[in-house]
Amino acid sequence: MKTRDSDIVKADTERTSSRILEMLDVKGKVTETGAMTSPCSDYDSAEEVYRESHPWSIYKASFADMQKGVERLRAELPKDGWKIVKDGRDGSQLNSPQIIAESKGREFAVDVRLHKASKVGNSPPLLEVTVESACYRAK
Repeated sequence: MKTRDSDIVKADTERTSSRILEMLDVKGKVTETGAMTSPCSDYDSAEEVYRESHPWSIYKASFADMQKGVERLRAELPKDGWKIVKDGRDGSQLNSPQIIAESKGREFAVDVRLHKASKVGNSPPLLEVTVESACYRAK
C-alpha cells in the first residue's frame, strides 16, 4: 500500500470527480461538497490507513437528461481508462440503476446511481455520485 500525502490524494479525488461531472454533461444544480478523509475499514484499526471520499449529486435536471448523462458516462468511462465492474440495479427499495467503475490502476472507484422522482417524501429525480480513492497510508 502506498504512503501518500492526504492533501494530494484529496485534490486528486476532487479532480477525478470533476472529470466524472464533465463526462456526465448534465445541466442542473450540483451539490457543493469536498472530498472527506475517512479510515479504511478494510484494515486493522491500529494502522493509520485512509481513503478520500467525494459524494455529490446533480439535481434540478430532468430525469431524461440524467438518463442521457448516465448513458454518456457508460460510453466515456472505458475511453478514459475506467473499467465498469457493475452495471445494473442497486438492490435498494427503489431498485435504482447503478454503475460502479474502477480507474486504470485502481486508484479510484466511482459509484453512480440514478434515482427517479418519488412521491414518498416528495423527492425530485437525483443523480448521486461518489468518488473514492484507494486506501493509503498518510505521510
